Amino acid sequence: MATRKSTPVAKKKAKKAVVTGTGKRANPGIIADAEERARAALRERTEQGHILAGRTPPSQRVPRVQTSGPTKIKANSRPLDFSIRDDRPLAETEDEKLLGSSPSRIDFTRTDPWRVLRIMSELIEGFDTLANIEKGVSIFGSARTGPDDPQYQAAQETARLLAEAGFGIITGAGPGIMEAANKGAREGNGRSIGCNIELPFEQGSNPYVDTVIEFRYFFIRKLMFVKYSSAFIIFPGGFGTLDEAFEALTLIQTGKIYEFPVILFGTHYWAGLLRWLKSRVLVEKKISPGDLDLLLVTDDPAEAANAVIAAHMAHHKPPKRRSSDKIPTQE
Repeated sequence: MATRKSTPVAKKKAKKAVVTGTGKRANPGIIADAEERARAALRERTEQGHILAGRTPPSQRVPRVQTSGPTKIKANSRPLDFSIRDDRPLAETEDEKLLGSSPSRIDFTRTDPWRVLRIMSELIEGFDTLANIEKGVSIFGSARTGPDDPQYQAAQETARLLAEAGFGIITGAGPGIMEAANKGAREGNGRSIGCNIELPFEQGSNPYVDTVIEFRYFFIRKLMFVKYSSAFIIFPGGFGTLDEAFEALTLIQTGKIYEFPVILFGTHYWAGLLRWLKSRVLVEKKISPGDLDLLLVTDDPAEAANAVIAAHMAHHKPPKRRSSDKIPTQE
């Protein structure tokens, strides 16, 4: 009797490891190390922007101190607020919280109810300071770009043209492209505004900002950029620059804002992103073909400025009067 051949058991498919963007096998230690290195690199890029502009970076400046009182305190200093999320485990019991026996109990000024008041105060300050801006343009880009870089010069010229056309220029107040835009605003006799964000290190405002607002929270700062702008001009930059671009595109796509140009300046720099959007995101129908027309791309400061001006005029064009709206003449 013929023996039945045993069917070999199919080998289980080996699980693929989750990897980082550079191909490293992911684990909490790798991610924590990447976060720390990212913060250090951000500080380095920001300070390099000041150095390229011929300024002493904030970390090398002699801190101003006030000598009145029992201790010396840095002028204009305030505690950083890291508690957008508080993922620390609770160490004390409810009884300890009630009786105050724990030395680690949190002051009310570091709790979420107090934070709501702080958020309100930032909103009020931003609205109050920027309320009289009727025409504004936010310009984004890398803090690392120096004055000799063609992109710096293009940002300066774009801002100058817009300022001469009556637009206020809004930036993140830092060095690099932000500085170039604020400088161009001054050259065009326009309003130069900086919305600075509180970071774990001092970013330092560029010297061409006329009005500066300090923000603790990114989402409030982002609201000010959108609310008081007629357009975004996106020069080459990193995660923060991409964040602002896609924030505006999402708001346009969902009908929250309209007739709001999002201009990518630098065709060579943005070519790879546009190819990916067309070949992957669009092909897989994650976006619609018309969504790509929400992005404008140019290498010419005059073209960028003209696109903003044209959109603003279209947005504020008075509606056409219908024949039924004619005012009857008196006989």
